[in-house]
Amino acid sequence: MTCGNKNPKWGSSSSVGMASLPQPKRLYQAWKGRNNFLCGGRLIFGPDAASLFLSTLLIGVPAFTFCVKMLVKIKSDDPHFKYPVLFTGLILTFLDLAFLYMTSGRDPGIVPRNTQPPEADDGLDRTSSLEWINDATPELKIPRTKDVLINGYIIKVKYCDTCMIYRPPRASHCSICNNCVQKFDHHCPWVGQCIALRNYRFFILFISLSTTLCIYVFVFSWINLIRQEGNLWRVMSYDVVSVILIVYCFIAVWFVGGLTVFHFYLICTNQTTYENFRYRYDKNKNPYNKGILKNFIEFGFGKIPPSMFNFREWVVADDDIFMPSISRDFSGGTVSLQKSDVEVGSQFSKDGDVPVPHILKNLDYSGIDEDTQKKEGNGNNAFDNPFFFPDDSESRNKADSRFNQEP
Repeated sequence: MTCGNKNPKWGSSSSVGMASLPQPKRLYQAWKGRNNFLCGGRLIFGPDAASLFLSTLLIGVPAFTFCVKMLVKIKSDDPHFKYPVLFTGLILTFLDLAFLYMTSGRDPGIVPRNTQPPEADDGLDRTSSLEWINDATPELKIPRTKDVLINGYIIKVKYCDTCMIYRPPRASHCSICNNCVQKFDHHCPWVGQCIALRNYRFFILFISLSTTLCIYVFVFSWINLIRQEGNLWRVMSYDVVSVILIVYCFIAVWFVGGLTVFHFYLICTNQTTYENFRYRYDKNKNPYNKGILKNFIEFGFGKIPPSMFNFREWVVADDDIFMPSISRDFSGGTVSLQKSDVEVGSQFSKDGDVPVPHILKNLDYSGIDEDTQKKEGNGNNAFDNPFFFPDDSESRNKADSRFNQEP
């Protein structure tokens, strides 16, 4: 893959003014989170994705050992019994591992971050808190939380200092991945990924199949022992593999089975793990609970929203070239993103040029120079706010040349 093939201007040394521009990168190469990417940004994992190999071994080794044992005993035992047991075990194992990697290798629902604090008035109808944020930008007053109305209940949305956004309802910032994630449930170390809006369904299928596989191997390992002739204890002393599988599955099913039961309770009440431990909706009214039947329908048949990012798009890793274009729908708990990069810079146009931000195109510059000269002639400072315009002429000339420069 060569950048110059698709966009000759990037790789051409004869291009005028291109030497001063930063080198273009794929979005996943300039990513500010701690995620790991594979296949050119097509797969996204958490920073602890190495634990995925351990989970694969814990599932695959006992499952395939059971299948091999069934295969070996087919010739010496009833094939009409062994073949169905073998093929069912293989199907459960492959499905379990498939859902494990589908949970771990997809975007869980990362919310785009900003490179500058939001404006004080963004058009939302809510009440601001009295706690102000002034660590990163002392000259700006940004409320720590804001109130939004969800299903007739007032919900507080919190400002994220790292992503510099007001998180959508049910979103939270994962300190491990360093991203704000929609409908954040938890960060699973066994999967190596955040469990959230876009992969929660696959996570439930993964732990449900893991529980089913444990019970399946446990039951048929006992059946293998019972079907053998002789005293049970003597048979167990000879068939050590079946005994190990029985003990292993008995221990594992308490962990994965308990986790499955807990998450089915969360589905019935339309909660996340984070909400259950932090807010305790059993004491307060849950604004998202629609009843058991509707909650299950929403979980099983609700549409999974697309990712807010195209991790393979070309971007300029320059915070100065930045124009966010985010529209938030807090009533539905979702955030939609128009086609511009809010992670590391602005997007390239089809011909490879850096586009002029839309707000700069619509500004009316007529009369600015005349008004400035009139104010300076009257002895008044043309720019009274030192935070937005420098007093020295050299800095002002640099700013003017930057806005007037063609892309």
